[in-house]
Amino acid sequence: MYYPSVKRILSLYIIREISSLFLLGIVIFTLVLLMGRLITLTDLVVSYGVPLVDVSRMILYLIPSFLVFTIPMAFLLAVLLAFGRLSADNEIVVIKASGISLIQMLPPVIVCALVAMLLALGASTVGVPWGNSAFKELSVQVLKRNITATIREKTFWADIPGVVMYTDHYDEQNHALKGVIINDGRNTDQPMTIFAQSGVVTSVAGSQALQLSLHDGSIHIAGTAGLYRLVHFGEYSMTVGEKGNRSEISRNEPDMWLSELQRQIADPATSAVNRLKMLAELHSRFTFPFASIVFAILAVPLGIQNRRAGKSGGFTISIVIILSYYVLMSVVRTLAERGIVPPAVALWIPNMIFFAMGWFFLRMASLEKSIPLFPLKNILGYFRRAT
Repeated sequence: MYYPSVKRILSLYIIREISSLFLLGIVIFTLVLLMGRLITLTDLVVSYGVPLVDVSRMILYLIPSFLVFTIPMAFLLAVLLAFGRLSADNEIVVIKASGISLIQMLPPVIVCALVAMLLALGASTVGVPWGNSAFKELSVQVLKRNITATIREKTFWADIPGVVMYTDHYDEQNHALKGVIINDGRNTDQPMTIFAQSGVVTSVAGSQALQLSLHDGSIHIAGTAGLYRLVHFGEYSMTVGEKGNRSEISRNEPDMWLSELQRQIADPATSAVNRLKMLAELHSRFTFPFASIVFAILAVPLGIQNRRAGKSGGFTISIVIILSYYVLMSVVRTLAERGIVPPAVALWIPNMIFFAMGWFFLRMASLEKSIPLFPLKNILGYFRRAT
C-alpha cells in the first residue's frame, strides 16, 4: 500500500533521473552529428577567410535540423539508462514491493516524453525551415564576400563549375595574378585554355561571379572536327561564375514552412513527383517528434530487463533501436515518394510497429516475464568481448 505523496515523490525522482540524462544525450548526439559538418566549416575559416562569427551563426542555423533526430535519440537513451540503473540497484523491486506497478511508473515517463515531443515538434516545424533558409542565405553572402579569397597560388582552383584556374603568384591585397593558366570548359563544343602573364581578379557586385582582367596572353580554342584556333591578346576580360542578382535562393522541401508545403501540395501546377515528396516531408515533420512517445513505451521494459549489462548495454540497445527505426523510416519514405504507399500511411508505419513492440514488451515486463532479446544479447556479448 502506498500514499499519494509517495507516488508524487517517485514521479519527481523518475523525472529528475530522466531529465539529466536526456540533456546530456542531446548535447552528445548533437555534437556527434555536428562533427560531420565541422570539417567543411573549418575549411571556410582556413580557405575562405570567413570570420568565426559567421561560422558560429552557421552552426546555430544547423542545430534545429539535428535536434529533430537527436531529441528522440537522447530521450530513448535517457529512459533506457534511467530504468536500467533503477533495476540494477534493485530500486524497481522496492518500488513494486511498495504497491506501485510498472504501469503506474509510466505517467512521469510520458510527461517527459511529451516535453521531448514538443521540443522536437518545434524544431521540426519552426526551427528546420528557419535554420535551413538562414543557412543558405548566409552561405551565399559569405561566398560573395570571400570568393576571391579562395584563390591560392601554385594551386589548381576549381570552385566555379566548368573553370579550372592556376596562378604562380597571387597578391591577396591587390587581387593581382601572375603566371595565369585557365581551362574554360563551360562550352563543351569549344573548350578554351588561356595563358596570361598577369591579371587582376575582382568579384562582380550582386552576384557570385568573378571578373578577370588578363594581360599579355593567348587563347587556345579546340573546335569540332579537329579544328584549332590560337588568339593572342594584350588585354582580355572574362566573367566566370553565376551572373546576375540572386535575390531568390533555391528552396527545397526541408526549407519550406508548413503553410508553404500545404500550398504547394494543393497547387494543381505541382507535378505528381514533387507532390509526393512534399507530402512525405509534411508527415515526417510530425512522425519524427512523435517517436519520443513511442520510445518511452519501448524503453521502459527494455531498461528494466537490461539490469546486468549496465550503461554500455543501454547505449548499445539504444543504437540498435535507433538504427532500426531510421532504416525503416528511410525505406517507407522511399515507398511514399515513389507513390507505392500513401505518404499519410507510410510515414507512420515505423511508429506503429515500434509502439506495438513497446506495448508487447511492457505487458510482458508487467507480468514479470522475460523479454526475448536474443539478438541484442548476442550484440552485447560481442561488444563486451571486443572491449
